[in-house]
Amino acid sequence: MPASQAETILRSLQRVAAVLREADVPFALAGGLAAWARGGPPTEKDIDLLIRAADTERAHTALAAAGLRVETPPEGWLVKAYDGEVLIDLMFDPTGFSVDDDLLERCDVCSVHAVTMRVMRIDDLLTSKLLALTEHHLDYGPVLEIARALREQVDWDELRRRTAHSPFALAFFALVEELGICPRPDRPAAAHPGVASLPVRPAAAFG
Repeated sequence: MPASQAETILRSLQRVAAVLREADVPFALAGGLAAWARGGPPTEKDIDLLIRAADTERAHTALAAAGLRVETPPEGWLVKAYDGEVLIDLMFDPTGFSVDDDLLERCDVCSVHAVTMRVMRIDDLLTSKLLALTEHHLDYGPVLEIARALREQVDWDELRRRTAHSPFALAFFALVEELGICPRPDRPAAAHPGVASLPVRPAAAFG
């Protein structure tokens, strides 16, 4: 990703974070940016944030008042906002769980582009991505890239338990085991690190 595009996305993140804080809307960074903030691969083209369903109207009003274009799509589990060309998805009911106080509280607090914010735990992020896989949307590339880069931050046993009902998640585990990314169930897993081991992303371009 070009540095200029990265800077544009990060500036939008700073702006949206400030607006939500001013409106007293708790949020957490999710998606590709959350993985990047934890030391993962360069981010995708948009920003994903988690908010509670009860806060969607307040977030919608605050972002619109700040000059962002805001939409409520028919999917019924998110609100979309646009800061220029940058898309921000504010999700309150992503695949795998609903956003509530417990989910936000278990997020880690990290510095992202010189802004302190909650960042989604990698187990929750991978759970959501794996449970979103379907026969019509079966792209293992992004989730494999994140799993490879952040393997030491994953509680593999917990991830298995939470996604055991998905045949697509079972296929994912077959892949990561064969690729040496994830230990097999009969072998000990690496220790799950604490918050102190997480990286701090500086105010700089991705990568």
